[in-house]
Amino acid sequence: MVFPRAKLLQQKREAAAALIDARALPEGGAWITAARMEARDRIAALGLPTKRDEYWKFTDPGSLTAAEAAPAPVFEIGDESAVFDGIDRVRLVFVDGVFDADASDAPELAGVEISLLEDAAGVDLHWARDLYGALEAEGQHPVARPLAAVNTAYATQGLLIRATGKAQKPVSLIYRRSAEDADVMLHHVIRVDSGAELTVLENGPAAARLNQVMEVDVADGGTLHHVRAQGRDHERRAAAHLFARLGAESVFKTFTLTANGAMVRNDCVVWLNGKGGVAHIAGVTVGEGAFHHDDTVFITHAAPGCESRQVFKKVLREGAVGVFQGKILVRQPAQLTDGYQISQALLMDEQAQFLAKPELEIYADDVKCSHGSTSGEIDPTSLFYLRSRGVPEDEAKMLLVLAFLAEALEEIEDPALAEDLRSRIEGWLKRHQR
Repeated sequence: MVFPRAKLLQQKREAAAALIDARALPEGGAWITAARMEARDRIAALGLPTKRDEYWKFTDPGSLTAAEAAPAPVFEIGDESAVFDGIDRVRLVFVDGVFDADASDAPELAGVEISLLEDAAGVDLHWARDLYGALEAEGQHPVARPLAAVNTAYATQGLLIRATGKAQKPVSLIYRRSAEDADVMLHHVIRVDSGAELTVLENGPAAARLNQVMEVDVADGGTLHHVRAQGRDHERRAAAHLFARLGAESVFKTFTLTANGAMVRNDCVVWLNGKGGVAHIAGVTVGEGAFHHDDTVFITHAAPGCESRQVFKKVLREGAVGVFQGKILVRQPAQLTDGYQISQALLMDEQAQFLAKPELEIYADDVKCSHGSTSGEIDPTSLFYLRSRGVPEDEAKMLLVLAFLAEALEEIEDPALAEDLRSRIEGWLKRHQR
């Protein structure tokens, strides 16, 4: 007799075996070949995800695991300026998942070490050999993330970025798309050395279907700011995985703005391994219609005196679905932990949905941890107050929505970056007023 769980695992492994049989591992040097082979073994053992998995029950991964990507029309932004155009940065451009040197700035202008994954993969020694795939592998427990293992095994494009001091300019990763059937994997590795500081920006739709992994290692006293604006393509599908390991007195802050897209899943896994580390993960989501957005976060406090914040705000309308799954795990050594988690959704009509699963798991006895999750409509009392003072209804609603999103936007350290994204959100709200 085959029990249901065993049958499900068998089905997942059969799907993984079909994927493995259909793909050959990319060629490369000894270190990356070993990492890819280990990732392929993880895929075989874990199987591909299904909606029956605990952390996929709100989101159907079928479009992400299908043999071929569903075509998605390329979204034209018209005369609207690109995100971050007003920021002095070093632009590194990918088109349909392939690095475009002609469209990019000289990488050395950033004052950090930058190399292409495809170039580094052909050499025997590289600083990334101890990181590539290592954080992804660690992030498979206690929650399996097999799509990230698929990326480690088969991705050939990406950047390896190492900051040994304070970067002169932000490194801006720009993802452009020209093909309706672009099916892309990108794998980035970022190392911030002790006392170094770096800002990484990301924007653009990248692909009809995107599988991305970013592995981040922040050493003692290092600082990394990460700000991402996922592209406005209406029918794109994406799974983005961010794995971050923090040392003592280090700082890691990441913010994501998502507007539009048929289905987007953002996984963020963070380990606070050194005393006094700080990790802030925040996001704003605005969507309508056939829009499904899933933020899944897992933060592990493994050292004393660390701080973590999760702040997620979603504005949904006309059947759009928002998901938040966030967990704070506090291990026994992590005394004096300060963990904060909030997820909130503003439902602009009765068709929108918000599904939330906040979690705390605490084994230390001297901690300050909290979580909360709410959903609802615009406060009628606040709306009446503004209307009674002569503010037009559409403008009043926009002011209230922006006020609702303010807590998440405040997590962006650089005011210029925060204002840029705020203006993007305001533009989206104006275009979608009802």
